[in-house]
Amino acid sequence: MQHVLQISRKIDYGLRAMIHLAGLPAGKVTSLQDLSSTLHLPREFLAKILKVLAGRGLVRSSRGAHGGYQLARPAREISFLDVIESVEGPVQLNVCLDHKDRCDVSASCTMYHVWKAGQDRMLDVYKNTTLAELAMPPDLEPQRVVLGVSGVRRG
Repeated sequence: MQHVLQISRKIDYGLRAMIHLAGLPAGKVTSLQDLSSTLHLPREFLAKILKVLAGRGLVRSSRGAHGGYQLARPAREISFLDVIESVEGPVQLNVCLDHKDRCDVSASCTMYHVWKAGQDRMLDVYKNTTLAELAMPPDLEPQRVVLGVSGVRRG
């Protein structure tokens, strides 16, 4: 059986919703029902995620017949990491990377630098990828994020 490091459904759904909102014309709002059905996501779970995102200042919601959801800031100002951390808090590949709570064998551990380098590269990609980039159709996207052995590069 394969074991993978993976994100939660909460993060996945939050990112999908935010990317969808980023692709809407400026000023347009979309209803929870439209988001849920378009993205094929569970309505009630999505509502909880959107409430969190609204509380963090990433989404604006409005009530009424013409109400719905829209981004609270321009998509170019919201990173992939902003969404992830708003939904579930700081990203950490391994408990040893939290310097306040290092593991018992940290003094002799040879893996720490690998975990740290992996996390730094991952966070760099997440910080430097905006919703505006992700909302573009692939054929119009000016730069795609590419992970190289030596780090992150745009190409």
